[in-house]
Amino acid sequence: MLCTLGVLVILVSAANVFAGVPMDEVKKTTDEVLAVLRNKELKGPGKEELRRQKILGIVSQVFDFREMAKRSLGIYWRKRTPQERDEFVPLYKDLLNRTYMRKVERYTNEKIIYTDESIQGDYAVVRTRVETNTGTQIPLEYRLMKKDGKWVVYDVVIEGVSLVNNYRSQFSQIIRSDSYAGLVKRLKKKTVKDTK
Repeated sequence: MLCTLGVLVILVSAANVFAGVPMDEVKKTTDEVLAVLRNKELKGPGKEELRRQKILGIVSQVFDFREMAKRSLGIYWRKRTPQERDEFVPLYKDLLNRTYMRKVERYTNEKIIYTDESIQGDYAVVRTRVETNTGTQIPLEYRLMKKDGKWVVYDVVIEGVSLVNNYRSQFSQIIRSDSYAGLVKRLKKKTVKDTK
């Protein structure tokens, strides 16, 4: 349950983060995603796809999926051709979307508290805390970088665990035990399976 709530805020709390004070922007855009989740016209049967597309539209403006994919592949990114990288990024984005969208949609008015931020040059960290309805507190940390004049998220840390590092560990294990082609094959298979 803690992981589910933490993952919710990954996607909910970090949309549309533009240059300026990162925490203020995170707060503003959190409201945009929450508005989608609370919109009665987007609830009920037959509305899932529209609701998800709206949320993904907001999230895609701030999450730098290419940067996240690069960091998640680690040393293996450097070994990829430009074509392989272009193929991998949408697979990675799809993995995150499929993994977390259902969890985002389970949001039940947990309280989001913004604790502090730190900015060093083109990098920033926004620290938040989620308070569940049972009083449990979950720390979340957003790591952002400034690219082309706007702040983008390149990692999220939930209860001390980095999303990027977690995927890097999983991907490295698959590549070492199989191959990079094997990893891509698995990601493609998941995409096909989930669309059926």
